[in-house]
Amino acid sequence: MTDQNQWQNQAWGTGQPQGAPAVPGASPAASPLQGQQAQPQPQAQPTYAAPQPAYVAPVAPAPAPKRRGWIVGLAAVLAFFILGAASIASCTAVMTSSMGAFSYESPSWADTVTGDTVGIINIDGTIQYDGTTSSPEGLKAQLDAAEQNPHIKAVVLRVNSGGGVATAGEEMSRYVRDFSKPVVVSCASLDASAAYMISSQADYIYTAETSAVGSIGVIMSVTDLSGLYEKLGISVDNITSADAKDAGGGNRPLTEEERAWYQAQVDQINDVFIKTVADGRAMTEDAVRALANGLTYTGIDAVGNGLADEIGTLEQAVAKACELAGIPDADTVYLQSSTSDLSRLLDIMGEQNEDTTTRALKELEDRVGLE
Repeated sequence: MTDQNQWQNQAWGTGQPQGAPAVPGASPAASPLQGQQAQPQPQAQPTYAAPQPAYVAPVAPAPAPKRRGWIVGLAAVLAFFILGAASIASCTAVMTSSMGAFSYESPSWADTVTGDTVGIINIDGTIQYDGTTSSPEGLKAQLDAAEQNPHIKAVVLRVNSGGGVATAGEEMSRYVRDFSKPVVVSCASLDASAAYMISSQADYIYTAETSAVGSIGVIMSVTDLSGLYEKLGISVDNITSADAKDAGGGNRPLTEEERAWYQAQVDQINDVFIKTVADGRAMTEDAVRALANGLTYTGIDAVGNGLADEIGTLEQAVAKACELAGIPDADTVYLQSSTSDLSRLLDIMGEQNEDTTTRALKELEDRVGLE
């Protein structure tokens, strides 16, 4: 509600001239014509008292009693906004992937490579389906092009990612495993979870001493907003074909049976993760399971426990790739698809929607006093 700081029905006064009262006992002035018939004398002009204010100062209205009915309306608008932001973000991912399909079919670097070359592929940010080299479709496009290009002798994956979608990580790890030319990983600051699942399939892994490596494990987040809805006076009726169809929808807590169901899925996916790492790193599954505590290790510890091979830089990773390819040295080229302007715009829109939603939720929390 906007503040209403305007006075309505203001009373405006008008200054009225007021004549001076007669002074008791005052005699009229003597006439200079003595003995003549007295002539009427003009009365003195009236004097005015100090003028009155031209208006009466309005009295501020009493503050209206606070009402909390706006909370329900705000919550409804906020819920609509969140759903809209989620829809836009979803459309962003789909459209970005679609637009990317037109660009990574013909890599921009293919016509510039001559002589022995090591291709460098950046895997940066969230592992997901967005058409970039941090996605299955984007990585596969670059690996396929490198496979077919006779000048590309090996590939270095420059990884700086904390993970992402488990299925995307699984697909990407298969593409790396099936690539016929040498693959060397250079860990940047972070190589964790699904990103490490991909890295584990390389022929050699370099890491910095301070890199965070590992985080072998699976997480599934289920949000329960029923307490918030109750506080805001919002009710949700789900019409479902089965009792568990709305499980994880956020409108109610999970039942014990549903929680056990999801836990079994998490455990199964974790087994796939452990087996993939064990195969890629030539370790036993028991050895990997002992390290699969969900936490990251420093680069120093990762080399010590077998999750990485050596402390080194990107340049050392390129030199190792040349060694594995059997060439003395090589040029380097970054293998990446060109991103359309529309794709970049959609990414920016998605980020802005997320930021706006976060601010709106924070404001709602401050106003309502959520605990």
